[in-house]
Amino acid sequence: MTDIILNQYVINKATSALLPAYHTDYQTTVWENNGQRFHVKKTPLQLMKAACLEGGADFDGRRAAVTHKTGITSKAPIPVIPQEQVYAFPTHSPKLHECHWLFYHHIKAIRRHPEITTHTYIIFKDEKELLLQVSYHTIERQLQRTSYCITRFTPYLTHN
Repeated sequence: MTDIILNQYVINKATSALLPAYHTDYQTTVWENNGQRFHVKKTPLQLMKAACLEGGADFDGRRAAVTHKTGITSKAPIPVIPQEQVYAFPTHSPKLHECHWLFYHHIKAIRRHPEITTHTYIIFKDEKELLLQVSYHTIERQLQRTSYCITRFTPYLTHN
């Protein structure tokens, strides 16, 4: 399989993770829930900012709205395209290169690393696994915060 390197990538409902890459030709590896993987020349944060604009607001505006509605100030989850239920959360400060972005609706479970407490397995709904150098507690908290964010941003559904 040849690696596809893209100049641009549009985050969508299939996007499950944005992984920072340490490569000379690209800066992000994108995982999609259909097994697709792409390498993109832009950073994960650049892709997130572009996706927020596509979704109707800029990244900083989305962050400010999350803080306003939830009180979350650091490592805030982002409603990337809330009308399509596309929500992502950072594993670290988005300013840091090691920040991964995980897309909430594609995560099936998280699992503690059996020996290394600073590492956590992310299990996606398509059964892919990702080992992150982030504590289980941090990932669990980010999932809870994102869930709360989703409830605050999802309009009440009317039942006819």
